[in-house]
Amino acid sequence: MLVGFSILVLAVACIIGFYRHQKLLQERAHLLREAVRNRDFALRLPVRGLFFGERALQQTLNDLSGDINRLMAQNEVESWQRLTRVLTHEIMNATAPISSISQAYLGNPKIKGTVYEEGIRAIYETSSGLSAFVDSYRKLTDLQEPECTEVVLSETVQTLRPLFPHLDWQIRLDASQRMTADGNMLRQVLMNIVKNAAEAGARRLDIRWDKGLCVSNDGPPIPADVARDIFVPFFTTKRTGSGIGLALSRMLMVKQGRSLVLAERPIAGYHVTFVIQ
Repeated sequence: MLVGFSILVLAVACIIGFYRHQKLLQERAHLLREAVRNRDFALRLPVRGLFFGERALQQTLNDLSGDINRLMAQNEVESWQRLTRVLTHEIMNATAPISSISQAYLGNPKIKGTVYEEGIRAIYETSSGLSAFVDSYRKLTDLQEPECTEVVLSETVQTLRPLFPHLDWQIRLDASQRMTADGNMLRQVLMNIVKNAAEAGARRLDIRWDKGLCVSNDGPPIPADVARDIFVPFFTTKRTGSGIGLALSRMLMVKQGRSLVLAERPIAGYHVTFVIQ
């Protein structure tokens, strides 16, 4: 009788355990489905509590999510580069003759001192300004190929510190934390991130390694509707901004097989965290 009761208890425990495990897998499937629907390919689920086969499958899905995220970022960057290349080419073709012709008229002695001079000068200055403005965006399409070496992150970060002396820097990196990257490109990316933080009113900055190089600041939080577009070329919330800083930074990292993202949850104690993964 006692043996039969023990077997019954064991069977019930196994059934309950099996049911709970299936519910766990069902919840994971739901999370993955929602992540795909929301295009959140940065989702990584823990592998603890899974059998060895399930653990291997979950690890593969986690790695695949990272690969998809990188490919999407690369395709997005390439699409913006193609669009920017076409737009800059067409605008330059349209403004160049206007600037050239108006400049020629300004040099004509028959125009000087007449009522037409001011209008032609306005046309010339406007077209020249537009040409210079468009030319500044060519850097988005003419990126040099990276020359990657092993970069000591703490040394690269320290070179930026004197450029922003008014910020309270917390650098939580040591000499063992390194990244294979183009040192000049990485420095430019970090400078753009820090510059944006300073212009947004940040006073404290934190740089550490946490599953990637994390750059956090205590500036104003970035609203969700703005966060969706911060890596879009020409998008800016600043009155005098050009909208290419973060877009260029992301392109530079994609060129090196990496990605630059805005963390959904900032590092504790800060409002904004960018991560180079």
